[in-house]
Amino acid sequence: MIVVSNTSPLLNLALVGKLDLLEQLFEKVLVPDAVVSEMAAFASGARAVPTLPAWIERRRVTNRALLDSLSLDLDAGEAEAIALAVELEANLILLDEKLARRVATRLGLNCVGLLGILVEAKRRGSLVSVKPLLDALVTQAGFWVGHDLYARVLSEVSE
Repeated sequence: MIVVSNTSPLLNLALVGKLDLLEQLFEKVLVPDAVVSEMAAFASGARAVPTLPAWIERRRVTNRALLDSLSLDLDAGEAEAIALAVELEANLILLDEKLARRVATRLGLNCVGLLGILVEAKRRGSLVSVKPLLDALVTQAGFWVGHDLYARVLSEVSE
């Protein structure tokens, strides 16, 4: 399975010490150069973020025309992640931002965000409970989740 990620799922899971959850679900995750740069920039700030582990593999985007087109509306990490996913015919792209998900879906990509990752992790037995991790994402990582969505995610996993 080919899985490409944008910065947000990686960064938020890293901030709560659960980046390994992606390895449990997908074994290997591919990221473009811009995502590596965004992670490094964040790590050089006030909050410590671990370096990317070996199971997260860096890949360079080669389709410059697609990348240039995507860069008109999306930030560098989103644009490169989507372009890379298209190039590699990825099975899944990890994206949280609404506009980026719409663009990726229009290009025929299957998207899942961080909350979908948590739901899948519980279904596969990689998480016993979603609520403590969801709460940590909100309080420690600053991940924004609306009240209705928060309740819907917990309802979906019977918590």
